[in-house]
Amino acid sequence: MSQLKGNLIFGQSGGPTSVINSSAAGVFLEALKHPETIEKVYGAKHGIVGILNEEFYDMGQEAPEELKLLKHTPSSALGSVRYKLADPDVDDTDYKRLLDVFKKYNIRYFFYNGGNDSMDTCNKISKFMQKSGWEMRVMGVPKTIDNDLYGTDHCPGFASAARYLATSTMEVYQDATVYDTPQITILEVMGRNAGWLTAATSLANIKGAGPDLIYLPELPINFEDIKEDVENVLKTKNKVILAVSEGVHTEDGKLLPELVGEVAVDAFGHKQMGGTGEVLADYLRDHFDIKIRAIEFSLLQRCAAHLASQRDVDEAFEAGATAVRKALEGVTDHMVGFKRADKEEYECEYILIPLDKVANTEKKVPREWINEEGNGILPAYYDYALPLIQGAVDMPMEDGLPRFARLKKVLAKA
Repeated sequence: MSQLKGNLIFGQSGGPTSVINSSAAGVFLEALKHPETIEKVYGAKHGIVGILNEEFYDMGQEAPEELKLLKHTPSSALGSVRYKLADPDVDDTDYKRLLDVFKKYNIRYFFYNGGNDSMDTCNKISKFMQKSGWEMRVMGVPKTIDNDLYGTDHCPGFASAARYLATSTMEVYQDATVYDTPQITILEVMGRNAGWLTAATSLANIKGAGPDLIYLPELPINFEDIKEDVENVLKTKNKVILAVSEGVHTEDGKLLPELVGEVAVDAFGHKQMGGTGEVLADYLRDHFDIKIRAIEFSLLQRCAAHLASQRDVDEAFEAGATAVRKALEGVTDHMVGFKRADKEEYECEYILIPLDKVANTEKKVPREWINEEGNGILPAYYDYALPLIQGAVDMPMEDGLPRFARLKKVLAKA
């Protein structure tokens, strides 16, 4: 492919993480090094919707030091979105609008930062632009605490959330076991169809301060089995700590909140998560006359930049920078991924995965990493996850509080 000269736009989509902005920093800082090819660098306001509305920021107007601070700033600095593009063969309205905007601003490089649905968006846009004859480079930059993207060993955002969960579980353990009276503590962790994050609570068991029982969405649950599991733990000690994925389901495919009411659905047709821990707590209260507490980590697990993994921060940044370098070399229609070296000491290389293979494909926790009873995690998971959570971040501070990036967000003009 020929060298393309024009402008670049980067957008963020889906659920935020504590390192999604590190990837943004990687894209922006690398792109700004190449003014001879990339004339303008834009950041889309609220992802693809910002492009459709012609609302995006001129990142060249930002101070370099503020862009560097994005590495330690959680959530989506540009604003995220959950917007599903239609099948272009059914309705190409949005695609024609995108083409008009790309031509108007001479956008030749499109980067989208997100998970499964975001890679699907990337793939659809790339195919439509090719068919329309608009030459551009389209690259996916991975992001998801769910760690469920196809083709990559792990995903930026997962390791930091896992580190937070393992640490918080250890801290909760100290509190939940302090009294001499029986108690059941339920930890609800994010994870729609894959239990990578919930499994991270098991890392606390390495230090003797983790859950007694863990349930992932990879396997259906049965209330009677859970009750029996809890009873068995109570026979040996008067405390039970139980971790459960928000997306666990019954044998007939129902989420636990669906058993007590209707569940809202988002633009992608995904059922809204949350409330699983409390439903399970209510069930156990009917069978155990002891104190039962449900803790939903909710947004805390994905925005705790103060407990981020330094390795995660660095790899997220490099994923963004690599996407730019590869696009400048002529690569398009790919997502940057990670390949772990088969050696004792952790080593990782950056690879390229075709977008059409990543889009809407989920990677789940291997069955062989879950115990036979389906209520615990085996050491193979520790070998996988421990290298990823290494390194404490040196968080920039101001007045004893984190110093996050303060972007001017100057709107671009044609």
